[in-house]
Amino acid sequence: MVMQKNKNIFLSVILGLIIGFINGFFGGGGGMVVVPLLTKHYKLEQKEAQATAIAVMLPICIASAIIYLFSVKLSLYNLLSCAGGVTLGGTVGAFLLKGASNKTVAYIFAFVMLVAGAKLAFF
Repeated sequence: MVMQKNKNIFLSVILGLIIGFINGFFGGGGGMVVVPLLTKHYKLEQKEAQATAIAVMLPICIASAIIYLFSVKLSLYNLLSCAGGVTLGGTVGAFLLKGASNKTVAYIFAFVMLVAGAKLAFF
C-alpha cells in the first residue's frame, strides 16, 4: 500500500513537471493537459477537475508571468487590457460552471480542445 502511494506521488510530481514546462514554454495551455489528467488519473468529476486545474495553474502562471515580465518586452496596454478581459471572463465562467452539468461541461471542454487543435493544425 505504501509502495503504491509513493508511486502515485512520484507520477504526480513527474506529470506536474511536464505540465509546468508546457505552461512555461508556451505561455499557457497547461490546463488542457491538467483537466484530462484529473478526470482520468484522479477520477475527479469534470467540474471539479476544471476548478482544480485553475487552482493548480495559478502558481505556474504567476511564476511564468514574472519571468516573462522581466525577460520579454511587453506592451503594458495589451497586458492590462487582456488581463482585465481574462479576469472578467474567468469570473463569469466560474459562476456559469456552477449551474452546468458535468456532461455539458465535458462536451464544451472537448469542443474547445478540438477547435483549438484544428486551428493550430490548419491555420
